[in-house]
Amino acid sequence: MITMGKKQGKQTKRKADVHDNGGDLDSGIFTSARPGASLFDTIAAPIKTSRYVQALLGLTIIGFLLRFYNLGGNSLWLDEASTLTFARQSLIGIWESTAGGEFNPPLFYWLEHGMLLFGESEFVLRFLPALFGVLTIPVVYFIGTEFRDRNVGLIAAALLAFSPFHIFYSQEARAYAPMLFFFSLALLFYVRASKSDDVRSWVLFGVFSAVAFWMHFYAIVPVAVLILYALVTHAGAIRSDPRSARNLALSVIAFVVASLPLLIVTVNLFMVRTSSAPTFGIQGFDVIYQTLLQISGFGDLILVLFVILFVIGVAYTWREDRNGALLLVFMMVLPLAASLVLSSRMPMIPRYLIYLLPVYFVGIAATYPALYALVRDRRAVYLVIAAALLISTPFLSTYYTTPQKNDWRGFSADLGGMTGEGDLVVVLPPYMAQPLDYYYSNATDGTLELGATTGEDLATIRGLHPGRQAFYVVTSDIFAVDPTGDAVGWLEENSEFAGQHTGIFLFRSA
Repeated sequence: MITMGKKQGKQTKRKADVHDNGGDLDSGIFTSARPGASLFDTIAAPIKTSRYVQALLGLTIIGFLLRFYNLGGNSLWLDEASTLTFARQSLIGIWESTAGGEFNPPLFYWLEHGMLLFGESEFVLRFLPALFGVLTIPVVYFIGTEFRDRNVGLIAAALLAFSPFHIFYSQEARAYAPMLFFFSLALLFYVRASKSDDVRSWVLFGVFSAVAFWMHFYAIVPVAVLILYALVTHAGAIRSDPRSARNLALSVIAFVVASLPLLIVTVNLFMVRTSSAPTFGIQGFDVIYQTLLQISGFGDLILVLFVILFVIGVAYTWREDRNGALLLVFMMVLPLAASLVLSSRMPMIPRYLIYLLPVYFVGIAATYPALYALVRDRRAVYLVIAAALLISTPFLSTYYTTPQKNDWRGFSADLGGMTGEGDLVVVLPPYMAQPLDYYYSNATDGTLELGATTGEDLATIRGLHPGRQAFYVVTSDIFAVDPTGDAVGWLEENSEFAGQHTGIFLFRSA
């Protein structure tokens, strides 16, 4: 499958025919329009006749429903409110924020800036991630098809369509789902380029990799792994004839040219972010466990099942396509290893590795040829798709009815019923005012809203406003800015606990 620099020969074509015809759902069906047909008939013909097109359309429609249903149901949490804060800036202001130290590239904020023309509701802010999430489903199908065959592509697309991890981040006003969409396009053209050494595919790989990087900084990790994989697996050919790496070099040039302004900024941000130990995120081997747990669907049993299937998929692929198997291993192992190493110097969170999904699911789906060899029934692919849905059912049964994020909407309503004119509302840490103020208005309530980070800050506020009733709004993020626990200690001594709402804690002056 992966043979950079060489056209497909007869042997490769023969293998592809075996894969395509053995359990091909369209075997014996004429799916193309007749010669001379209209454009409409040309488009409609495969929809009417191809079981793969019909199944993919069905999965995409289901994926659309799963990602857009109740899209505005959960209230905005901190990161989403931060998206709104940056999106409200001018286009130049957004870039200046990135250059000044914001740890997210500007492209997603620019897109959200445009979306503000339609309002600032939760639905509007999450619309683009949900849309990109839906569009990723057919892209993953094509990746699986290019990697192995259409059955593998269909199963990989189904795993993504029903993926709890992908549904969750498709419903979040952050850049993770958009980054995955563009990286998936880059991966698709990478696989095509590796098979045909086509200049256009290599350049498109570089361009879409750059767009993914402009969406999220961590996209540079899988892009680097793909380039490293090409260099390692074709080191001998490149040494013999350096010109064989010309098209790969063009893709790197395309990436660098399209990313140059951001690359310069990234170096400085990386130095800043790794200058001290992180105060939040996951460290050590827990990074690997939590990442695999979450991308598998948030369950230990599913994690074990999926990892076993992935290993089987790699082993089965190795029998006929060693380079393809190596690609799966490179793309899973190296990013996880890099995250493990980096976790001691910078915050590491599983959602940063969302780009693993297409590789992970294609690897799992690659076990299907082995299953088909046992059952010899092409309808088995439908059972596998049904199993993918069944595995996700426990998550889906509660996802749309249970708050999945800090419920600032509900908390703010409760807070508004407790505060009175002249009261203090103190937010810890201060940046938590972003989601709070999206729902709570101190101007309407007549309260004074302040921010605090340390116990000293709280004591100062108390001294400046003696006799006023104070309400302290606290989340666990306070330990990220005050690891000593000084602020929490002050609250325990000088206030009384008034309750908590989905991880948002409220204290009131004693």
